[in-house]
Amino acid sequence: MWAVIMAGGSGTRLWPLSRELFPKQLINLSDNDSSLFQNTIKRLLTIIPENQLIIVTNQDQENDIKRQLEEINIKKAVIMQEPLALNTAPAIGLAAAYIYKKEGPAAIMAVLPSDHLISPQEQFSALLNQAQEAANNYGLVTFGIRPTSPETGYGYILCGSPLGEGIYHVDKFIEKPDLALAKQYLQDSRYLWNSGMFVFKVGALKEAYQNYLPDLATALTKIDYHDFSNLTEIYSGIKGISIDYGIMEKATEVAVIPATITWSDIGSWEALYQISSKDKNGNHLYGRVISLNTQNSLLYSSASSRLLTTIGVKDLIIVDTADALLVCSRDKSQEVKTLVDILKSQKAAEYLTHRTVYRPWGSFTVLEDQDHYKMKRITVNPGKRLSLQSHQYRSEHWLVVKGQALVTLDKEEKPLKEGEAVFIPVKTRHRLKNTGKDLLEIIEVQRGTYFGEDDIIRYDDDYGRKK
Repeated sequence: MWAVIMAGGSGTRLWPLSRELFPKQLINLSDNDSSLFQNTIKRLLTIIPENQLIIVTNQDQENDIKRQLEEINIKKAVIMQEPLALNTAPAIGLAAAYIYKKEGPAAIMAVLPSDHLISPQEQFSALLNQAQEAANNYGLVTFGIRPTSPETGYGYILCGSPLGEGIYHVDKFIEKPDLALAKQYLQDSRYLWNSGMFVFKVGALKEAYQNYLPDLATALTKIDYHDFSNLTEIYSGIKGISIDYGIMEKATEVAVIPATITWSDIGSWEALYQISSKDKNGNHLYGRVISLNTQNSLLYSSASSRLLTTIGVKDLIIVDTADALLVCSRDKSQEVKTLVDILKSQKAAEYLTHRTVYRPWGSFTVLEDQDHYKMKRITVNPGKRLSLQSHQYRSEHWLVVKGQALVTLDKEEKPLKEGEAVFIPVKTRHRLKNTGKDLLEIIEVQRGTYFGEDDIIRYDDDYGRKK
């Protein structure tokens, strides 16, 4: 069996913890110091070989995906980076066509989002094994989750006639219902939450694309799967559509397996509150939090943020990060997406990234951002180096506060140790490398007329970046 992990979503509903360029799958929301994406990989490795994992992401998130794979020592997984976000049907079709060329129509592929919470592991593995057998028999298989509440944020699946033990024909897929309908569905065992997880026989899926999305099927056959060199060209002519609308709701022979695993797609802060541990006052606390006379609230202070305190409040969601604070009623948590839309329309930096931004070589944190200067803390991992680059509109001062550095200034190389500094004039070609065995940390002060990340001209880069 192959596994296709969908890891290209943007961060909206868990803002301010998730951002456009650092969505929820990259965040640690569990107790094991791993992100949701990393936990998804770990679950799959119990039954699927590392070299049969395919991660579909986008160009903006590729470096974060690679960094998180490196943290858990995954080196053989296939990473496919989409040049455009066109919803799930093109992404899944891309991976399916790749598998078809590798193993032919009898191959089995699981399709799983990277941002779900699932437990227990043993039950999930058994479920995948059951679905593998079902896909061999029926071609297109999906998972339905037994509802535990009248949830209006999920689509539903209506089970039809039984096909075998623990598997049913899908009668129909149902859009997100209102509360009255959701309460009715909760009382009827035929209705399941639509989990967005699938297992397919690749040949059957290819046939479904040809039947229901023929233009997309044709486009996918034109991609060079050896090096994906024409992927951008092909994608520019593809129309975006979800696999639910494009195929699953149209196909007549879809099977569903009801699952009793603990599952959540964490679609809102309220959803996270519901599945989280709570103290005697019904509060879920994370980070540096002190609460007095506070009830039934989610209080989240990120590790780099300041102390969060509350007195005499209830039924609130409070999320504090280094650069943004969210306070909302628990029953309004779905409106966070609307708030993010407003931030995006205002081109506010807080919708896009955190103050700390990760790069293949390490990270940088914005400490000050003023009209005439900008200050950062830069960390470089041992043996890593930044690109050889220059800037048109700013000069830089670097002060080494930890570790050992080698700085390139045009044709000169200058070693620096702790406490030493260097000045980089405007338009000077320069590069920073960590030559030590420990983390390199520098303070950078930029002066000039423009400090955007797009003021970088790259001449050589170890990670294939051109801008």
